[in-house]
Amino acid sequence: MPNRINQLIEHWYTQKDTHQWVLATIIATDGSSYRKAGAMMLINDLGQYFGMLSGGCLESDIMLQARRCWQHGHNRMVKYDMREEEDLAWKLGIGCGGMVEILLQPISASNHYLDIISLQKALQQGHSVTYRQNIGAVPPDNQVTVLQGQRIKSHNPQVGLDETYFEQTLYPAPSVAIFGGGQDAIPLVAMGKELGWSIVLIEPRPAYAKAQYFDGVRQIIRQPIEQLSSCDFISQLRGAIILTHNIELDAKALLLTSQNATQLEYLGVLGPTHRTARVLAHAGMSAADLPVALASPMGLDLGGELPESIALSIIAEVHALLEGGSGQSISGVL
Repeated sequence: MPNRINQLIEHWYTQKDTHQWVLATIIATDGSSYRKAGAMMLINDLGQYFGMLSGGCLESDIMLQARRCWQHGHNRMVKYDMREEEDLAWKLGIGCGGMVEILLQPISASNHYLDIISLQKALQQGHSVTYRQNIGAVPPDNQVTVLQGQRIKSHNPQVGLDETYFEQTLYPAPSVAIFGGGQDAIPLVAMGKELGWSIVLIEPRPAYAKAQYFDGVRQIIRQPIEQLSSCDFISQLRGAIILTHNIELDAKALLLTSQNATQLEYLGVLGPTHRTARVLAHAGMSAADLPVALASPMGLDLGGELPESIALSIIAEVHALLEGGSGQSISGVL
């Protein structure tokens, strides 16, 4: 089930006038909770929901509450509090032990679809936005403000709440390029798709990157790597994973990304350090010439030798860096 905002909107958009819809947003939490303020879910009158606000324990009741929004066309506030024994949350068996407050808003043409279409357009164009939800307005009146020229930092979300508005910064899906369309790229693309990344697969060799194996990519690019410097998507890349298994192609990918990917946060080359040294020498570069620290060998030490294990290791490292994680064991068992 998709949970990134751009994925939720894609499910909603083609059916926006076919069904009744509600946008559910967590606007406040206290103590332990499955999701934090800003998490969203879309619900329709078929009983379907896209996204999650809890581990599954709240969704059935949220669905019931959503029907009241359709009846009246107004916002609705719902609070689940496991700190209070008389609260509904106890009857639902929620075990997180905290409080979650949720804003429910009906979506319709009469309220300009809560400005979700503007939100979708901005995210598709690679912009970060401020999304302001008017808690008390009748009918609901949400607004999108595009944040121009600001570096994307999705692991530092901004949220705010007062009596009138809930406001948060929303970010486009991380744009990640995978250079090389061999068998080991297949699980990488599949895992990146599950995370909602916007993936471009770059593979100039005609025998590689068969489209039927890479349905999770935004685009497969078959141009020579050295011809891509003027492409807009290169400047928006936040991650580049290089695994062509070819010294010359890897070198071209390093040159392309280091010179043109102005948003780059992760850069990795598959293979041992002595091979990467050859790649750098072929490119006429040193590690000091790169805009970010080079991950080589790529990945976290997760163990396993299967292509899926290696892909998981690489995806975990990229995810940790893009989302501001440490890559360490949370419990300390490792």
